[in-house]
Amino acid sequence: MDAPSDAQLDQLKFDRNGLIPIIVQDVSNGEVLMMAYANREALDKTVETGKVHTYSRSRGRLAMKGESSGHFQLVKAVLTDCDRDVVLVKVEQIVAACHEGYRSCFFREYQRGGEGWRVIAEKAFDPERVYHKS
Repeated sequence: MDAPSDAQLDQLKFDRNGLIPIIVQDVSNGEVLMMAYANREALDKTVETGKVHTYSRSRGRLAMKGESSGHFQLVKAVLTDCDRDVVLVKVEQIVAACHEGYRSCFFREYQRGGEGWRVIAEKAFDPERVYHKS
């Protein structure tokens, strides 16, 4: 059985693949934690459960943020832009958002004339331990 229609989510503009970009921001300090894509099902689950769900393009499936790590994103507000083609989700972040161990996925900074992107953050956790990699 299909979920009941949500008039507000119905007004969003998904791309031709049925996806919409979502930006996840820390509600307490405004830090941008990550950017991902969501399909309608992911947004429905985000609103329904109060935890961020995305659509993983590489895995071709719905994913709840924190399902492997326990580092959930607890939804505090859902906003959209003037064109309704991007969603901003303000969250309480449990531990960290980035699968590489950083609080935010945006931990590399461009340096003019540099050889590579400079890491500007400290790791919040050891991904080898959290994801049980060998």
